[in-house]
Amino acid sequence: MAGVVTMPRREKTTFRQIEFLPLSDHRVLSILVTDAGEVHNRILHTHRDFGRVELDQAANFLTKSFAGHEMAVVRQQVLQQLNEAREHFDQIMTQALTMAGEVVEASESKEDCVIVGQTNLMEFAEFAGLEQLRKLFDAFTEKRELLHLLDQFQHADGVQIFIGEESGYQLLNGCSVVTAPYQVDERMVGVLGVIGPTRMDYERVIPVVDITAKILSAVLKKH
Repeated sequence: MAGVVTMPRREKTTFRQIEFLPLSDHRVLSILVTDAGEVHNRILHTHRDFGRVELDQAANFLTKSFAGHEMAVVRQQVLQQLNEAREHFDQIMTQALTMAGEVVEASESKEDCVIVGQTNLMEFAEFAGLEQLRKLFDAFTEKRELLHLLDQFQHADGVQIFIGEESGYQLLNGCSVVTAPYQVDERMVGVLGVIGPTRMDYERVIPVVDITAKILSAVLKKH
Protein backbone atom coordinates (compact mmCIF):
# COMPACT_ATOMS: atom_id res chain seq x y z
CA MET A 1 0.00 0.00 0.00
CA ALA A 2 1.02 3.66 0.08
CA GLY A 3 2.80 5.14 3.06
CA VAL A 4 2.70 8.80 4.01
CA VAL A 5 4.44 10.89 6.66
CA THR A 6 4.25 14.60 7.38
CA MET A 7 7.45 16.43 8.21
CA PRO A 8 8.06 17.55 11.81
CA ARG A 9 6.86 21.10 12.32
CA ARG A 10 8.36 23.53 14.76
CA GLU A 11 6.25 26.27 16.29
CA LYS A 12 9.16 28.68 15.79
CA THR A 13 12.42 28.50 13.84
CA THR A 14 15.08 31.08 14.55
CA PHE A 15 17.89 32.30 12.31
CA ARG A 16 21.30 31.67 13.89
CA GLN A 17 24.00 32.09 11.25
CA ILE A 18 24.68 32.17 7.52
CA GLU A 19 27.87 31.54 5.55
CA PHE A 20 28.77 31.84 1.88
CA LEU A 21 31.46 29.90 0.05
CA PRO A 22 32.66 30.90 -3.43
CA LEU A 23 32.25 28.44 -6.28
CA SER A 24 33.10 28.69 -9.97
CA ASP A 25 30.92 30.04 -12.80
CA HIS A 26 29.18 32.81 -10.84
CA ARG A 27 27.93 30.44 -8.15
CA VAL A 28 27.93 30.66 -4.35
CA LEU A 29 27.21 27.94 -1.80
CA SER A 30 25.06 29.27 1.04
CA ILE A 31 24.88 27.55 4.43
CA LEU A 32 22.08 28.67 6.73
CA VAL A 33 21.92 27.38 10.32
CA THR A 34 18.87 27.67 12.59
CA ASP A 35 18.63 27.65 16.37
CA ALA A 36 17.61 23.98 16.25
CA GLY A 37 20.83 23.07 14.47
CA GLU A 38 19.13 22.51 11.13
CA VAL A 39 21.41 23.24 8.18
CA HIS A 40 20.04 24.39 4.82
CA ASN A 41 22.45 24.35 1.87
CA ARG A 42 21.71 26.02 -1.44
CA ILE A 43 23.73 26.89 -4.53
CA LEU A 44 23.02 30.46 -5.62
CA HIS A 45 23.67 31.93 -9.07
CA THR A 46 25.05 35.47 -8.92
CA HIS A 47 25.66 38.13 -11.57
CA ARG A 48 29.44 37.85 -11.09
CA ASP A 49 32.07 35.91 -9.16
CA PHE A 50 32.62 36.96 -5.55
CA GLY A 51 35.79 36.49 -3.53
CA ARG A 52 35.95 34.94 -0.08
CA VAL A 53 36.50 38.31 1.61
CA GLU A 54 33.40 39.80 -0.01
CA LEU A 55 31.28 36.81 0.91
CA ASP A 56 32.54 36.82 4.51
CA GLN A 57 31.62 40.50 4.73
CA ALA A 58 28.13 39.76 3.41
CA ALA A 59 27.64 36.79 5.77
CA ASN A 60 28.80 38.80 8.80
CA PHE A 61 26.40 41.60 7.90
CA LEU A 62 23.45 39.19 7.62
CA THR A 63 24.29 37.24 10.78
CA LYS A 64 24.70 40.44 12.79
CA SER A 65 21.44 41.85 11.40
CA PHE A 66 19.20 38.81 11.77
CA ALA A 67 20.64 36.38 14.36
CA GLY A 68 18.00 35.48 16.94
CA HIS A 69 15.06 36.53 14.75
CA GLU A 70 12.35 34.12 13.62
CA MET A 71 12.77 32.96 10.05
CA ALA A 72 9.43 34.41 8.99
CA VAL A 73 10.51 37.79 10.40
CA VAL A 74 13.88 37.55 8.67
CA ARG A 75 12.18 36.97 5.34
CA GLN A 76 9.97 40.03 5.81
CA GLN A 77 12.89 42.20 6.89
CA VAL A 78 15.05 41.12 3.97
CA LEU A 79 12.32 41.96 1.47
CA GLN A 80 11.59 45.26 3.18
CA GLN A 81 15.23 46.34 3.16
CA LEU A 82 15.61 45.38 -0.48
CA ASN A 83 12.47 47.22 -1.55
CA GLU A 84 12.73 50.34 0.59
CA ALA A 85 16.41 50.96 1.21
CA ARG A 86 18.28 49.46 -1.74
CA GLU A 87 19.92 52.80 -2.55
CA HIS A 88 21.43 53.02 0.94
CA PHE A 89 23.43 49.80 0.63
CA ASP A 90 26.58 49.24 -1.35
CA GLN A 91 26.71 46.50 -3.96
CA ILE A 92 27.93 43.81 -1.56
CA MET A 93 25.16 44.44 0.97
CA THR A 94 22.50 44.50 -1.73
CA GLN A 95 23.77 41.22 -3.11
CA ALA A 96 23.90 39.80 0.42
CA LEU A 97 20.25 40.65 1.01
CA THR A 98 19.29 39.17 -2.35
CA MET A 99 21.08 35.91 -1.58
CA ALA A 100 19.65 35.81 1.94
CA GLY A 101 16.15 36.13 0.52
CA GLU A 102 16.70 33.13 -1.75
CA VAL A 103 18.12 31.02 1.06
CA VAL A 104 15.38 31.84 3.58
CA GLU A 105 12.66 31.20 1.01
CA ALA A 106 14.20 27.83 0.13
CA SER A 107 14.46 26.84 3.80
CA GLU A 108 10.75 27.60 4.32
CA SER A 109 9.58 25.69 1.25
CA LYS A 110 10.68 22.23 2.27
CA GLU A 111 8.38 19.40 1.30
CA ASP A 112 5.63 19.09 3.91
CA CYS A 113 4.94 15.41 3.43
CA VAL A 114 6.46 12.38 1.76
CA ILE A 115 4.47 9.65 0.01
CA VAL A 116 5.93 6.33 -1.08
CA GLY A 117 4.53 3.11 -2.50
CA GLN A 118 1.81 4.67 -4.63
CA THR A 119 2.34 2.10 -7.38
CA ASN A 120 1.57 -0.69 -4.91
CA LEU A 121 -2.08 0.33 -5.10
CA MET A 122 -2.19 -0.80 -8.72
CA GLU A 123 -2.08 -4.40 -7.48
CA PHE A 124 -5.53 -4.13 -5.86
CA ALA A 125 -8.65 -4.89 -7.87
CA GLU A 126 -10.42 -1.85 -6.38
CA PHE A 127 -8.00 0.42 -8.21
CA ALA A 128 -7.94 -1.42 -11.52
CA GLY A 129 -9.95 1.31 -13.23
CA LEU A 130 -7.87 4.04 -14.83
CA GLU A 131 -10.19 6.77 -13.55
CA GLN A 132 -9.85 5.68 -9.92
CA LEU A 133 -6.07 5.45 -10.26
CA ARG A 134 -5.94 8.89 -11.86
CA LYS A 135 -7.86 10.41 -8.96
CA LEU A 136 -5.56 8.77 -6.44
CA PHE A 137 -2.40 9.91 -8.16
CA ASP A 138 -3.86 13.40 -8.50
CA ALA A 139 -4.36 13.38 -4.74
CA PHE A 140 -0.78 12.26 -4.15
CA THR A 141 0.62 14.82 -6.58
CA GLU A 142 -1.37 17.78 -5.26
CA LYS A 143 -0.65 16.94 -1.59
CA ARG A 144 -2.27 20.14 -0.29
CA GLU A 145 -5.63 18.58 0.54
CA LEU A 146 -3.96 15.39 1.74
CA LEU A 147 -1.71 17.40 4.03
CA HIS A 148 -4.72 19.31 5.37
CA LEU A 149 -6.40 15.97 6.07
CA LEU A 150 -3.37 14.59 7.91
CA ASP A 151 -2.94 17.78 9.93
CA GLN A 152 -6.34 17.09 11.49
CA PHE A 153 -4.97 13.82 12.88
CA GLN A 154 -1.84 15.33 14.41
CA HIS A 155 -3.39 15.93 17.82
CA ALA A 156 -5.48 12.75 17.81
CA ASP A 157 -4.97 10.20 20.53
CA GLY A 158 -3.33 7.15 19.00
CA VAL A 159 -4.31 5.34 15.82
CA GLN A 160 -7.14 6.80 13.73
CA ILE A 161 -9.01 4.87 11.03
CA PHE A 162 -11.09 6.46 8.27
CA ILE A 163 -12.92 4.21 5.85
CA GLY A 164 -14.15 5.51 2.51
CA GLU A 165 -16.03 8.80 2.79
CA GLU A 166 -15.22 9.15 6.50
CA SER A 167 -12.00 11.00 5.62
CA GLY A 168 -13.99 13.82 4.06
CA TYR A 169 -11.58 13.91 1.12
CA GLN A 170 -13.49 12.98 -2.02
CA LEU A 171 -10.49 11.60 -3.92
CA LEU A 172 -10.00 9.03 -1.14
CA ASN A 173 -13.62 7.86 -1.03
CA GLY A 174 -12.64 4.39 -2.23
CA CYS A 175 -9.78 4.09 0.24
CA SER A 176 -9.07 3.64 3.90
CA VAL A 177 -6.59 5.77 5.81
CA VAL A 178 -4.89 4.53 8.98
CA THR A 179 -2.81 7.15 10.80
CA ALA A 180 -0.95 7.74 14.04
CA PRO A 181 0.79 10.89 15.33
CA TYR A 182 4.45 10.93 16.34
CA GLN A 183 6.04 13.24 18.88
CA VAL A 184 9.22 14.87 20.12
CA ASP A 185 9.59 15.62 23.83
CA GLU A 186 5.93 14.72 24.40
CA ARG A 187 4.78 17.23 21.75
CA MET A 188 2.98 15.97 18.65
CA VAL A 189 4.90 17.18 15.61
CA GLY A 190 3.68 15.04 12.71
CA VAL A 191 1.59 12.16 11.40
CA LEU A 192 2.37 8.97 9.54
CA GLY A 193 0.02 6.45 8.03
CA VAL A 194 -1.03 4.01 5.35
CA ILE A 195 -3.46 4.52 2.48
CA GLY A 196 -5.02 1.47 0.88
CA PRO A 197 -8.24 -0.23 -0.16
CA THR A 198 -11.17 -0.41 2.25
CA ARG A 199 -10.69 -4.19 2.43
CA MET A 200 -7.12 -3.87 3.78
CA ASP A 201 -5.97 -6.22 6.53
CA TYR A 202 -6.67 -3.89 9.45
CA GLU A 203 -5.41 -6.37 12.05
CA ARG A 204 -1.99 -6.22 10.41
CA VAL A 205 -1.90 -2.57 9.34
CA ILE A 206 -3.02 -0.94 12.61
CA PRO A 207 -0.17 -2.38 14.77
CA VAL A 208 2.39 -1.54 12.07
CA VAL A 209 1.28 2.10 11.96
CA ASP A 210 1.13 2.34 15.75
CA ILE A 211 4.55 0.80 16.33
CA THR A 212 6.19 2.79 13.53
CA ALA A 213 4.94 6.05 15.05
CA LYS A 214 6.36 5.04 18.44
CA ILE A 215 9.70 4.03 16.95
CA LEU A 216 9.96 7.32 15.04
CA SER A 217 9.15 9.25 18.22
CA ALA A 218 11.86 7.37 20.10
CA VAL A 219 14.47 8.00 17.38
CA LEU A 220 13.67 11.72 17.19
CA LYS A 221 13.85 12.00 20.98
CA LYS A 222 17.42 10.61 20.96
CA HIS A 223 18.49 13.26 18.46
